[in-house]
Amino acid sequence: MHDGAGAAMTGATEAGQGADTRCLTLRGLRFEIGGITLIDGIDLALGPAGVTMIMGPNGAGKSMFLRLVHGLMAPSAGQAAWGGQPVSEATRARQSMVFQSPVLLRRQVAANVDFVLASRGRSDPARRDALLDLVGLADKARQPARLLSGGEQQRLALARALATEPEVLFLDEPTASLDPASVLRIEEIVAQAAEAGTRVFFVTHDMAQARRLGGEVLFLARGRVVERAPAERFFAGPETAVARDYLAGRIVL
Repeated sequence: MHDGAGAAMTGATEAGQGADTRCLTLRGLRFEIGGITLIDGIDLALGPAGVTMIMGPNGAGKSMFLRLVHGLMAPSAGQAAWGGQPVSEATRARQSMVFQSPVLLRRQVAANVDFVLASRGRSDPARRDALLDLVGLADKARQPARLLSGGEQQRLALARALATEPEVLFLDEPTASLDPASVLRIEEIVAQAAEAGTRVFFVTHDMAQARRLGGEVLFLARGRVVERAPAERFFAGPETAVARDYLAGRIVL
């Protein structure tokens, strides 16, 4: 970690984590495959509130980082813990993830949300309708999901994720290749979720987006967190050469 303030922030979060299951602690987190190290011994503590933007060049380990802390993959060494408890089915049940390519059912828009609610033992048309209204799809509730535009499909994926009322929301480049209006609409929804108390981790290459949304930036390079800083300060003057090259466009994405 090259950011002094980031180290101070880490210490503060560690001191105040308690049992809040939105708090993430990493100890020596490492992932290798075929003799290649993709995540290289990350030690980190992150608090229970706000939006953390995860940035870095292609191959830095950003998506792998999300999958490890969400428990979709097991680390080769080390541990990720939420509220002091190791990643498990119980922690995953309190979290949701949205991928770059929407994962939807071949059903009506409303039925996609109904399915998620039913999987949690709830039949709640009012909750479903409120979510569709939140993401601007109330007028398309009876339309097949496959007929939605790319931006609309991603908003439906976000509605499905929020249907579980997650404590933590992971977003892996959810606005890549979307038009500007769709990008801003999704950012508004994410910001509202964060303000309501959902902890958000958002992978992006979009620097303007990171400035708009991010309370802080985690910058990864070669499987390590090389900088952690408030977004405003990170963009004003990153401390590492790799981050400066990235922001200046000297690293191919």
